[in-house]
Amino acid sequence: MFCPDARMRRLGLAAAAAAMAVAVAGTAAAQSMVVRSTGPSASKYPTGTKLKASDKVTLVAGDRVVLIQGGKTRTLSGPGSYSAGGTVQASQTTGSTVARMLASGPQGRARGGFTRGDPGGPPPADIHAPNLWLVDYRESGTFCVADPATLMLWRPHMESDELLKIEQGDRNETVAFVSGANYRKWPTATMPVQYGVDYRLSGAGLTAPVSIRFAPLDAMPEGADGAAAMLVAKGCTPQLDRLVDAMAGSETAGG
Repeated sequence: MFCPDARMRRLGLAAAAAAMAVAVAGTAAAQSMVVRSTGPSASKYPTGTKLKASDKVTLVAGDRVVLIQGGKTRTLSGPGSYSAGGTVQASQTTGSTVARMLASGPQGRARGGFTRGDPGGPPPADIHAPNLWLVDYRESGTFCVADPATLMLWRPHMESDELLKIEQGDRNETVAFVSGANYRKWPTATMPVQYGVDYRLSGAGLTAPVSIRFAPLDAMPEGADGAAAMLVAKGCTPQLDRLVDAMAGSETAGG
């Protein structure tokens, strides 16, 4: 026999479960992560630290902590005490900045070089590759590879012809950058991408050789938060810095 009270109880339980799911999702969404930490308190808030919305971030003079949450960054500077769940404002360019940084790669070649500083000197250090999956050969460290078959090298200018030498073990290969191009494909046929081994890069305007190694991606990240978490987990610090710099540049409000 149908019992209205039993039906109402079931509906009530379902509604409670749905409300709890929403609350849990909201709590997860409110969680932020430290993506950069400098200053005296850096060891207290190391990169990769997860913070709940109710957590407090207490900084002293000289501290600077960058949090990522919901596809936006928030920069906190000491001294001061801040709520980790504080409102994050972002400029209208934030969405396009994130989309560009997470894009699979450039289509064709860039048509613009750097313009600041001495035209005959090296490019400014704050000019970075336009997305995460380009190898900026000036950056040493571990590099997360989205697709070895389409891996591209990038340089910050295109005013001259340059040769980049790549060495790994007893093998070496030279990549030619021609005037007017920022990009060159990684020489996969003669220098296959291997994980966990060091590659030595020299020439092409480098003042000293650079050492890089590759790490595989299990899957392409979804959104800036997912990309940051993956880069932290893989130890791909140069790409994380590139993402944070790009996003912080479109930040409109801090602490």
